[in-house]
Amino acid sequence: MTRKINAKDIPALACELRAGDSVLLSGSVYTARDAAHKRLCALLDKALPLPFDMAGAVIYYAGPTPAPPGLPIGSAGPTTSSRMDVYTPALLRAGLRGIIGKGPRRPEVCRAIAEAEAVYFCALGGAGALAARCILSCEEIAFPELGCESVKRLTFADFPLIVGVDVTGGSLF
Repeated sequence: MTRKINAKDIPALACELRAGDSVLLSGSVYTARDAAHKRLCALLDKALPLPFDMAGAVIYYAGPTPAPPGLPIGSAGPTTSSRMDVYTPALLRAGLRGIIGKGPRRPEVCRAIAEAEAVYFCALGGAGALAARCILSCEEIAFPELGCESVKRLTFADFPLIVGVDVTGGSLF
């Protein structure tokens, strides 16, 4: 059974989700890849404000391509999650509660996800154009000089995901 959830409800629903569950996610999600993660963590280290409220936020490890005419976004497939493992525990401590990417996570990141009562979702790799069909809007909100790796606010509509790591430490991997 596939469960429909809104991104803002992930903190309340995280304890109900288990590795392997299918989810259709709607609501606001932020994109961030390696370079943006490095900057977000630098801001946290200096106790400076972040470009968005991390409390309860969902980050999608993606660097969408420019939007073709008439569409809100170009291809928007997931990036390999392990590249963000060095930054993930700090963002979880700052309030991050949902993560979307592809591939396995290091054991210490899985523990940090469980301790934060967060959820790691897996998106289908290699299907960025298909994923873009589930994105209603895209707004660049931080680090425009990073190009496709800038932080963007996306609005999802039934974006298909599978729970990869749950609050019990359960993992697809």
